[in-house]
Amino acid sequence: MDSIRNIINGKKGLIVGIANENSIAYGCASVLRELGAEVAVTYLNNKAEKYVRPLAEKLEAPLVMPLDVEQPGQMQQVFSDIEQHWGKLDFVIHSIAFCPMEDLHGRVVDCSRDGFQQAMHVSCYSFVEMARHAEPLMKDGGSLITMSYYGADKVVENYNMMGPVKAALESVSRYMASELGPKGIRVHAVSPGPLKTRAASGIAHFDQLIDDAIARAPQNKLVDIEDVGMTCAFLISNAARSLTGQTIYVDGGHHIMA
Repeated sequence: MDSIRNIINGKKGLIVGIANENSIAYGCASVLRELGAEVAVTYLNNKAEKYVRPLAEKLEAPLVMPLDVEQPGQMQQVFSDIEQHWGKLDFVIHSIAFCPMEDLHGRVVDCSRDGFQQAMHVSCYSFVEMARHAEPLMKDGGSLITMSYYGADKVVENYNMMGPVKAALESVSRYMASELGPKGIRVHAVSPGPLKTRAASGIAHFDQLIDDAIARAPQNKLVDIEDVGMTCAFLISNAARSLTGQTIYVDGGHHIMA
């Protein structure tokens, strides 16, 4: 932990996706803050702010900003605020996803065009947009990290339309890693095993998915949000300077099982 702290300390980054203390984004923010990084955080809307702001205070976040990626101008404002406050950026953690419930609970074949477009916009294109805004602020290189899931690569029962959406997210991560690599900007998708977050509660029969993951994983246990945070800390650190464009599984080995 101390050795990682030495190469994380003082790094400045944006973390998007905190909804409550069980959010993957909050697990990442907590670990990175403990290791000496400074974090700016966002909240979705006024309703979410009352849950996020107390967590931001624990993180000693100097910037707590609204960000609904579907609202024009909000993302530009976030990065403008960061530029004014820090003048630079070392990392971004993108941990947001959304799919309308009627499309998430139905067959991929039956999904609506509007639902598919909204899911792709919030869950995938928003990462592309964040990368575009972050690029000029990463003057000394940096790290862009998004959250994926095993359902991007294999068919997972009840994951439905989010599987193709996460597959697209992993693909854009690889292309952006290629495009931004010459500037020292590394891009990764981190793929945790199933976690009991508010977002995951929308997946039908999620408890069964968790039970299956525990039974199949070689370690026979779930990971937690701190595990994901420690992985992100490594990827952000200079120890991972030669890694980019990868999907990193943090799932107790579940993804290796046939």
